[in-house]
Amino acid sequence: MRIIGLNSGTSFDGIDAGAADIWKNDDGTLFIKPLGYSMIEYAPRVRSAIRSVLPPQTTDVGEVAKLHNRIGQAFAEAASAVIAEYCDGTADLIVSHGQTVFHWIDDEGKCRGDLQLGEPAWIAERCRAPVVSNLRSRDIAAGGQGAPLVSIFDQLLLADATCTCAALNIGGIANLSIVSPDSPPLAFDTGPGNALIDVAMEYFTGGEKRYDQDGRWARQGSVHPGLLTYLLRDDYYAAAFPKSTGKELFNLPYLLHALEVVGDIAAHDVVATLTALTAATIANDCHRLAVRKVIASGGGIRNPALMAELDNRLGGIELCLSDAMAIDPDAKEALAFAVIGFMTVHGLPANLPSCTGAAHPAVLGDLTPGPAGLTLPDRIAKVSRLEVVAR
Repeated sequence: MRIIGLNSGTSFDGIDAGAADIWKNDDGTLFIKPLGYSMIEYAPRVRSAIRSVLPPQTTDVGEVAKLHNRIGQAFAEAASAVIAEYCDGTADLIVSHGQTVFHWIDDEGKCRGDLQLGEPAWIAERCRAPVVSNLRSRDIAAGGQGAPLVSIFDQLLLADATCTCAALNIGGIANLSIVSPDSPPLAFDTGPGNALIDVAMEYFTGGEKRYDQDGRWARQGSVHPGLLTYLLRDDYYAAAFPKSTGKELFNLPYLLHALEVVGDIAAHDVVATLTALTAATIANDCHRLAVRKVIASGGGIRNPALMAELDNRLGGIELCLSDAMAIDPDAKEALAFAVIGFMTVHGLPANLPSCTGAAHPAVLGDLTPGPAGLTLPDRIAKVSRLEVVAR
């Protein structure tokens, strides 16, 4: 199948759109041939509208309804552009993760629900193809965290690993998938990836800067031991696996409260400390789980200050990027959702209970038919590994 994977992460910079051919052979190997990737920025009014509904902001149902459709239209445009550029104008399936605007974790750490915006009917209508969407809800209904769903992609990609490996994605929230030859896979959110760095940059620059480009602010500052110690005391880091989090916790009021407790700190030192926090929480979990190799992807890898801090804190643990495995680090999540969509339409569960905490495996997502209706492929047997085929 020729599939388009679409995603917008917790940093909500824009839409990641990846195209791939995906197929399976008789021995259980799934093959993926990436065809191309684009990142399409949100229009300023859409990005502003997303910001206005994210916690701790308040909104009303009318604004949510408008945004749900505007995001759907933006995803439709992104999918159409990628189909035209990389797929000769046609695709068999589109898989849309949408834009997460709320991840509902109760006081006991259990996920009770989740909301991704982006009406899939706009995508199906514009691209004349069926759409798989709303990927997280079934896992949550089965008792899981609904995250990190990319763990199935990581487990299949690293199925032949001979040591304990961690697939790391540094988005607004950072997450790890742990794959070991002698134990079930494990996945969880480590904590803030870029989330606190980004809100600090916007706060200190009055909205002029949305992120710490090239880690320049972090490099000009010094880690403040008191602030780092205070932040590391958050109960989330000691919580049991599996676990997930989001900007419902790691947001501007969270940071401002910490600064109020610790005291006045120079802006560059705050950014340096938040960069160290992201690196420390990732590295601490890698050491805790005896990881030997980390394969990184996501927007955070473009921050050299963060990557240098992470490499230092990992110590003897090998650190590389996912392109070492022929997966574009920017495109990885979009390609992972394409794989999940392939599994969905073939009747295969795509959640891993040991990673999300679900009571059982589940087929993920909702299906929106294309113009010819919806004819599902024949159900296939379980897949056991993923192999990347060069373009």
